[in-house]
Parts: sequence; structure tokens; C-alpha cells
Amino acid sequence: MRSEGACLDVFACAGCGTEVTAPVSRVALPVHTHHGGWEELHPALMEPATYAVEPRPSGPPWRRWDEVGEEEAARRGIYGPVFSVSFGARNRIVIAPGDSRSLTLIPERCDGYCRGVDGRSGPNLACTGCGRAVATRMDDCGLWQAVWLEPGEVVRRSSGLPAVAPPDWDDLRRADHRVPPVEPDGRWSRRWEAALGVALAHLVVATGDRPVTLPAGPVAELFGPAVERHLPPGPPPCSVGLAGPGVRPPLPRPDVLLVPRHPLTGDPWRPPGDEGPVVPLDSGVWAYLVRPGETSPMPATGVLPAGVLRDDYPPPPDSWYPLPAHARAFDDTLVRLPGVRDPALRRHHEAYGWDVARTP
Repeated sequence: MRSEGACLDVFACAGCGTEVTAPVSRVALPVHTHHGGWEELHPALMEPATYAVEPRPSGPPWRRWDEVGEEEAARRGIYGPVFSVSFGARNRIVIAPGDSRSLTLIPERCDGYCRGVDGRSGPNLACTGCGRAVATRMDDCGLWQAVWLEPGEVVRRSSGLPAVAPPDWDDLRRADHRVPPVEPDGRWSRRWEAALGVALAHLVVATGDRPVTLPAGPVAELFGPAVERHLPPGPPPCSVGLAGPGVRPPLPRPDVLLVPRHPLTGDPWRPPGDEGPVVPLDSGVWAYLVRPGETSPMPATGVLPAGVLRDDYPPPPDSWYPLPAHARAFDDTLVRLPGVRDPALRRHHEAYGWDVARTP
């Protein structure tokens, strides 16, 4: 947590000192960071004036699984077979593209799939002060728009501007923190799909591949179809409950608790003194599950006053298309949980994981 009197951060080129970001404050890395929708253009990953840090190795260079071996992969946080293992830097910093400053594209490194750049050739943004390659712009289809700063090429400084209060558990109670599962055009939210994939992987490991019973309401309605697909049916099921700041765990305590991640640290919430299994959720998704929000029970009539914009509720998706778990988010999370080494859990990686022999 930031102490009283703390200032916003700014990142500068390690070579010449040119500031390459606007003043920003740190938040938790979004769970959907590496998981978007294929062949779709996405908005910015980060909110304006924020940044996050990816503690895991990420980006190029990549090495094939069969070249790396299980022991080296485990040292890089990968515990199950994947197509390739990142040997990129740890602790890369991600910001919204609009918060970058004094950076210019390196034309020969602007490769991408079809609609933008994807960083396959390494850092593609250079400091305008000295020409040092310090960051990577990513905005191709299927990727959340972002600028990734290389940790060895930038330094963090105080901006001198006072920082706002850091996000805390109390922020989860704000109405604007909730993330609805449906986009305005009626499609399922890509953020929800990724959050479900990540949570499902944790649930598989926490339950040891046992069937579960979900709490009635939004959790069962939204998560139920995906859970039924990935976890086997039959008794005796594990009980799952919803808990978090202001939401006491049911009594007796369920076998597994669905809890939010802290909006600043990313750590899962826990009841005081509790050491039982928990499944961390995207805090905005958790906030919606706890308090879905108001829906007017009465139709509105008449004309809107001048200057008032419409605020319609998004139409729900067709009932035959339940909320899907993002396949890659599920698999990428599962292989990063040490519990996947349990032979009883390997079936998930084999049955639902990406084909290690063919997936680039």
C-alpha cells in the first residue's frame, strides 16, 4: 500500500532519462491481460493513469517445450506441457497506450498478424531522446491494446504529483466497479470469458477434479454450464460459496470459496484465520456476482428531458449460447498451478488444453 504523502510514478528511459510515461499509479494486473477474442479489435487493457506489473516471464524469445524440459519450465512457472515457454523478462510494466510519452515506432519491428502489431520481433518503440528500444506496442486483433515497458530499459521515478488513495477492498462496493457480463451489443464480455477460464482452472485444482455444487443465483446461472463441462458429475460433490469484503462465508464453511482479488495487489481475499481452499475472481466480476445491480421492474414512458442520454440495459445473449470459459485462459492458468502435476488432474490438460504439438 502507498503511504500517506505518496506520489504518482513516472517511468523514464534508463539511457537518457527522458520520461516515457505520464504520471501513473499501480494496480493489480488484470486477469484477462493475455486473453482476448480472436479476430477482434480490443480496447485498452489498462485504465488511464494506471500501470501493472507482470511478474512472470513474458514475450519473446520463446523456446519449444521439448527443448526446455520439465525442470527448466517449472523454474519459469510452467508445470504442464505447453507449445512454447517464454524466456522474456520478468516484471514487464504495462500501461495504456495513451499514457505513453516520447516514444516512436521502430518500423522494422512492427510485425503483426493482420490489423496491428503484436510484438513478435521484440520491443518496437524507441525513446525519442536517445533511440533506445524501451517498450513494445501491442494492438493487433485478439490483443488488448497496451504498451509494455521493458524493466531493464526504464527506471521508475516519483512524478512529484500527489497520488490518489490506492485501491482497496472498499472499492469493490462501488457501483462503477462492477463489470456486467454482457457487452452493450449483446455479446458476452471478453473480460468475463477470461475471468471464468482463470477461475475454472483454480476450481479444478482446488477440488481435485471432484464435482461441485454452486450457490444458487448469478453464480450458478453464469458459471454453471462451463463448470458442468469441465468437472465430472456425480456424488459426493464439493460445495462452493461466495465470500469477500462485506460478504460473510456461509455456515458451515463451503469446501471452496469464490473470493475477489485485491484491486491493488492481486492477492485473494481470505476470512480472518481461514486457510481453506479459495478460488480468486476478477474483482469486477466478483462485485457483479455479489450485487448484480438495479434493473427497473417498471417500464418507463414519456420522453426523456433535454440533454439526458439513454441508458438502456444491454440485451441478453441468446439462451442457447451460455457464457463460455476462455479456452486459453483456462489452459494457461492450469499449467501455472503446481497442482496440475497430480495425475488425477492431467485429464483436464489433455481433454481441454491446447494441442501442444500444433499450437503456436
